[in-house]
Amino acid sequence: MNQADSLQVDTVQIVTGMAIDTLQVDTARVDTIGLFYKEPFVSADSIELTPYHSMREFASGFEGVSIPYTPKRDDAIAAILLLCFFVSAYVLARSKKFLAQQIKDFILHRGRTSIFATSTAADVRHLLSLALQTGVLSGLCLFDYFITVRPSLTEHLSPYILLSVYIGACLLYLLIKWFFYSFLGWVFFDKYRTGLWMSSYSTIIYYTGFVLFFFALFLIYFDLDLAFFVSISLGLIISTKILIFYKWIKLFFNNVYGLLLLILYFCALEILPCLIAYQGLVQINNLLLIKF
Repeated sequence: MNQADSLQVDTVQIVTGMAIDTLQVDTARVDTIGLFYKEPFVSADSIELTPYHSMREFASGFEGVSIPYTPKRDDAIAAILLLCFFVSAYVLARSKKFLAQQIKDFILHRGRTSIFATSTAADVRHLLSLALQTGVLSGLCLFDYFITVRPSLTEHLSPYILLSVYIGACLLYLLIKWFFYSFLGWVFFDKYRTGLWMSSYSTIIYYTGFVLFFFALFLIYFDLDLAFFVSISLGLIISTKILIFYKWIKLFFNNVYGLLLLILYFCALEILPCLIAYQGLVQINNLLLIKF
């Protein structure tokens, strides 16, 4: 075999090898396309649609992380606080003299009931709105406390159901205590001292609503630490109880034996109901988690 024939054979082998490699590449491409198409991209039947699968369908992706519920992002709670602000501003603008007179009579312990004689129907409505505001803000603070202590509450229940339960419980608590004090005054004391006590107790409730408004704002929008929140709450509760005990001493204290009896009644009527109400709310939370 001469040199020309050898060169021709080598050329044929090279061309044959390239053809085989090209065929393998084409086969690989066909196999790769088969991963993405059930049928050829251009179907033989023009009426039949060719199912197409994109690369995203074969990607595993990442599972989204749900954002936990926080009251500061809730528009309903913002609306409640805004409404309480307007109520407080309206009452202060319309009945500030009457409220100032009540706080003076509370501190000085004036033995007269002229505040009832000078009050109007509008003043009574304003005071009732302040008492309602105290119950609403108390329920709002309890709502923030319980969802912080037990985050599972908002995972299984609607936050609006929980907020309604706490607000209703606080309003019911204030209403029961009002009727209970009125009944005890009617049974054991004269009308004059009972009227003074109910007026003093109402004054404490009204001004507690003002304090709770600012406390609720800081609690919700500044993310107060739980220990700090509990400390301030206990401070507010103890302050109101001290004011109540002060008025009890002024109105019902007669002698040393009367003081001992007064302390006993104070624990039974002021301390014990708070503990019972707290344990009742804890049991309500457990019941709601079980039912829903």
